[in-house]
Amino acid sequence: MTKFKSVDEQLAYLKKGVAEVIPEEELKQKLANSVKTGKPLRVYLGVDPTAPDIHLGHTVVLRKLKHFQDMGHTAIFLIGDFSAMIGDPTGQSETRPPLSREQVDANSKTYLAQVYKILDRDKTEVRYNSEWLGKMSSYDVVRLCGHYRLARMLEREDFRSRLDKNLPIAVHELLYPLLTAYDAVMLKSDVELGATEQKFNILVHREIQREYGLSPQVVVTMPILVGLDGERKMSKSLGNYVGISEAPGEMFGKMMSIPDELMWPYYELLTDLSQKEITAIQDAVKSGQVHPKTAKEDLAKKIVDEFHSTRTAGVSAGDSSSVTIGTSTAAEFNRVFRDRQAPSDIPENYIGSEPGKMRLSRALVRLGATDFRAEADRLIKQGAVEIDGAVVSDPTFEFDLSAPRKYLLKVGKKKHFYLIVQ
Repeated sequence: MTKFKSVDEQLAYLKKGVAEVIPEEELKQKLANSVKTGKPLRVYLGVDPTAPDIHLGHTVVLRKLKHFQDMGHTAIFLIGDFSAMIGDPTGQSETRPPLSREQVDANSKTYLAQVYKILDRDKTEVRYNSEWLGKMSSYDVVRLCGHYRLARMLEREDFRSRLDKNLPIAVHELLYPLLTAYDAVMLKSDVELGATEQKFNILVHREIQREYGLSPQVVVTMPILVGLDGERKMSKSLGNYVGISEAPGEMFGKMMSIPDELMWPYYELLTDLSQKEITAIQDAVKSGQVHPKTAKEDLAKKIVDEFHSTRTAGVSAGDSSSVTIGTSTAAEFNRVFRDRQAPSDIPENYIGSEPGKMRLSRALVRLGATDFRAEADRLIKQGAVEIDGAVVSDPTFEFDLSAPRKYLLKVGKKKHFYLIVQ
């Protein structure tokens, strides 16, 4: 029998950053029953592996699943390998092209490798909805469809908007929330997690559970994470994302680029700090005791630590390995961007000493700074190229190859190269 914290303690921890709990009173009751019986709640998050990489926006809901796991409940990570081939119509203005089984399988493997950076591998129940959806007969599908009304389905904003604009809706799109609702039936879940944009689907799941004679699950939704631009949803297609598999330096640099006001929702949704701790940091920044850049740097360190430390599940985030990774990444960033020094890991490119000269644009292509001479010329004219700390805007500039010399080239804000004539 599992010994749980009190209902109030669990709620205080589980509600951090949550958008909605539907209905909250039922969650309290389920938690109370769990405490009384020692039986953990079954909490699941369903994810369709439609792309290979996960970014910080995806981790908001994953982290909430971890919070339930921290409280001793059963965390179920459901990979929608069957539903991904249908395509979630949420937020879509047109029918999505179906994914192949090969694409879904490849994406599923990379998803698992990434989610274990957050979830405890040994305490996570991983399921695939092809286990049951792939075995449904036509009779089963017809019976499932009989539990929901078409009028209700067309109430959802995505479908209504497309109908108003005379845009097509494929029949299989109407099946998506019903088939994923069957996931909740088969998992016998007590709680389902999702982003706010998934609210319609998850409420359908709740109703279908009731239709199949089960106690309906509680719905917990999480806010959509705003991207690095501070305006739009974090998305790889918009380029305003931080991938959780990116290199520490790249991740740290992206985090330092966010607007100051975006720090606070990031602190709330991307860290395990309590609301009290976050408020204390905010107050320190407002009073001038802590500079906003310092608070942002601390946040960036925490994000880097989360995804690049070698610590195992259950070890404190403040252990020495985490601190070393976060601190060294911050030190390197400050060395390059604050102190205007060159990075410590600049690639060295050697050119044999020979008569004559080499155009700067040709050197940039040779170094891999750009693929084409025309692009190199454009960068030079824009003043985006420095040699030994001095901007060179003349595209006809040439290197003298007749004598040994080491040049430091900077291209744009981040690319550094050594060009060595020997």
